[in-house]
Amino acid sequence: MKSPITGKEMTLSKERRSMDFRKETFEIVFHYYKCEDSREQFTTTSLDEVNMNQVYNQYRGKFNIPFPDEIIKIREKYGLSAAKMSEILGFGVNTYRQYEAGEIPSTANAKLIQMVDDPKKFIDMVELCGTLDEKLNVKYIQKAQLLVEDRKRNIFNLNFKEYLLGSHLADIYSGYRNPNFEKFTEMIVYFSEKVQPFKTKMNKLLFYADFLMFKQSCFSISGVRYKAIDMGPVPHNFQSIFEFLVNNDEVDIITTEFSQGYAGEQFKAKKDRTFNAVLFSQTELDVLEKVSTVFKSTSTIDIIELSHLEEAWKKNEKDKSVISYEYAFELNQL
Repeated sequence: MKSPITGKEMTLSKERRSMDFRKETFEIVFHYYKCEDSREQFTTTSLDEVNMNQVYNQYRGKFNIPFPDEIIKIREKYGLSAAKMSEILGFGVNTYRQYEAGEIPSTANAKLIQMVDDPKKFIDMVELCGTLDEKLNVKYIQKAQLLVEDRKRNIFNLNFKEYLLGSHLADIYSGYRNPNFEKFTEMIVYFSEKVQPFKTKMNKLLFYADFLMFKQSCFSISGVRYKAIDMGPVPHNFQSIFEFLVNNDEVDIITTEFSQGYAGEQFKAKKDRTFNAVLFSQTELDVLEKVSTVFKSTSTIDIIELSHLEEAWKKNEKDKSVISYEYAFELNQL
């Protein structure tokens, strides 16, 4: 970005600052451009968004307030329009739509939204709503009852996926997303199609995709946590996840014997299992494409070495710690 004062290119700077929101104070990594000649500081719309999203995310985390994607997901599982969900919750329709668009609910309204995530509680709210006609009342209750039965039938599969990714709430260690097994699976399918990486390289591609997305938006793609091990950053429980996906015919992992006496496990896409792009935003798809393009020709050994240059690894590898997504702001390979 060029300085509006001197016309010269400015440098992107980052520093820790405190910002206030709703009578609370939060420390963030503040992004701004600095004009070296005038010493003036400037931001852009995108930088303002990154700065404020850090504040909003910390506020949501502190008061356990659901994120927009969670609010939308709750409504969509019942097949409701925003207008009908707002009616059942007792909100104004414009107020509810603003919550889905990113406005932060009050703590009271947030609790109501989270409550109806439970189909049994949703049924209670439908029954308390006096403005729905009888047909809609019956329809919504039947839908919720089906969800209760589906959960009972699929409880083992749901619990196992929670075990694989973890059942943690959205926080700085998940990129302020709840773990999404379906999206994480599709990320693996995508890189299997585009790159066909060996297992160690796959772990790095996933790390770079999630952390690059957070660098740009303050949200990860998958909600997965990453740990720093000797070979670089890796997703939590990656071995079990990969085995699960192979056993469920999502991808193939082919073992190759090398002349040096070691074997490599390489991901291959299945012919009848294509990548499902519908689950992703255009920005997320752009991030996946960028990571694929940048590292497509990078060898496994080289991408390990590149990942060792990242602060995310250097600051956590000694203790094999879970990596805070805040290190995304210091990515130097993308």
